Amino acid sequence: MPDEAQAVWVLADDRAGNVSQALGVAEALGLPFSIKTLRYDRWAALPNGLRGCRLTGVVPASRAALSPPWPRLVIGAGRRTAPVARWIRRQCGALLVQIMDPGPPGRDDFALIAVPAHDGLVPAANQLVITGAPHRIRPARLAAEAEIWAPRFAALPRPWIALMVGGATRRRPFPVTMARALATQVAALAQAAGGSVLLTTSRRTGIEQTQALLEVLPEPRWTHQWDQPGENPYCGFLAVADAVIVTGDSVSMCCEACASPAPVLIWAPPGWVTGKHQRLHQDLFERGLARPLDLAATLDSWPRPRLDSAGEIAAALRPLLADVGLPPEPDRGDAPDPL
Repeated sequence: MPDEAQAVWVLADDRAGNVSQALGVAEALGLPFSIKTLRYDRWAALPNGLRGCRLTGVVPASRAALSPPWPRLVIGAGRRTAPVARWIRRQCGALLVQIMDPGPPGRDDFALIAVPAHDGLVPAANQLVITGAPHRIRPARLAAEAEIWAPRFAALPRPWIALMVGGATRRRPFPVTMARALATQVAALAQAAGGSVLLTTSRRTGIEQTQALLEVLPEPRWTHQWDQPGENPYCGFLAVADAVIVTGDSVSMCCEACASPAPVLIWAPPGWVTGKHQRLHQDLFERGLARPLDLAATLDSWPRPRLDSAGEIAAALRPLLADVGLPPEPDRGDAPDPL
């Protein structure tokens, strides 16, 4: 049997969003875990029906790390990790948890498949339907980030308004006019409230779009551009903000924003985001987790829960752990560091 340090494996491929979701579930579970890095070759593009439960598409260095002592639980996210997880199960009988539908074949090999409601899949016995995507923004992390970042913003007048900007996607551009319109709305709210904007951009925002934001957003403010050196204040913003405004192009950003204690406003002009993003936004609105920015005349707060899909997955998984000899609850409350 593997020791406790090897009991849980997280499959981490080359897509940061997938990795963050898998790590979020592992951290919510509270058991020691190891990260197994997966790198792919061109054969990983094959459909999972052809890859089966083999290591086809996984480079030799990553294959070498998949060796005894074997795990009792494997957590993966995204289609390409699924054949790898199924291969591991063939070696040792490990319990498999998959985030997002792995597609056919082999769905029955997974003890639990967590699928977002906005994907609109047909329910199955081993599926858990969640809102949005699991993430790593947990109360303990926010408390630690608040201690670091609150003193740095102390000179700025409150309310502190975090503005998290994504940008263009494969299907939707983010023109300068749109960036300017967003900044104009946020500037009006900030000036009416007498507060300060905490701006962070992403790789997808664009240079000209970022410049448009900076031209319109009022001082005083704090800005961080994605390619700027130094510490990234993203989690710090979520920890200390009195209100969070997030662009609706990113499932991850919307869900992470809804893990903060602050009111969340989503900006998504008509026709800008895809249908699945629209369905996510509507789910968040109906659950009282967020509101549309376009309907917000002020930054008033309202009672709302925090979104914790990773915690929901961990809770659904715990009753299954005894089947592979794992404790249903961690020995201590804080999440372990990955090995």
